[in-house]
Amino acid sequence: MNLSDEDGLELVKLARTALENHIAKNVKVTVPNNIASKYNEKAGVFVTLNSYRRQVEELRGCIGFPMPERVLYDAIVNAAIASATSDPRFHPVKKEELDQIAVEISILTNPELIKVENPKQYKDKIKVGRDGLIVHWRYGSGLLLPQVPVEHKWDEERFLCETCTKAGAMPDAWFHDDTKIYKFEAIVFKEVEPKGNVVRVSLTT
Repeated sequence: MNLSDEDGLELVKLARTALENHIAKNVKVTVPNNIASKYNEKAGVFVTLNSYRRQVEELRGCIGFPMPERVLYDAIVNAAIASATSDPRFHPVKKEELDQIAVEISILTNPELIKVENPKQYKDKIKVGRDGLIVHWRYGSGLLLPQVPVEHKWDEERFLCETCTKAGAMPDAWFHDDTKIYKFEAIVFKEVEPKGNVVRVSLTT
């Protein structure tokens, strides 16, 4: 999916409008016809909310849909609301917090199963700064977006271990024969500050 910086601005604004309408007014945003018709391709989406309450950036919520099961505009609206209300790590966002929260959206490519003959090859099949990961194991799954290892300065092995941990597994679960690893890429746009300018995020290390 090709998205321009103008597209990114429109989509981040859509996410913020959906967030503010739900939290401040308890209504679901009505998406304009021109936006709905323009962004009607199905795609995986995550919306991340970052709080600047203490003058530093802190995660405030992140929810999304890894698979392309919803059209883009609908996925963004629903992910924005869910990030503010349904992330089990945080209390729901309150109205008075809205001016302290910056919005980030990630539009995902379709997850691709990584095939290897030996689990040691996984490190050579992924690249920090390009790929996000999904780990499926016998008791669950977990996902980390491509920007996460960049922000934490992880290498590929640490990225694999941390994604296993996110899935509720031991860090070395990627060595197990019944564990499946998927990779995907993402286009990321975010507000540089709450309600601020929208930029495309470079994921290169």
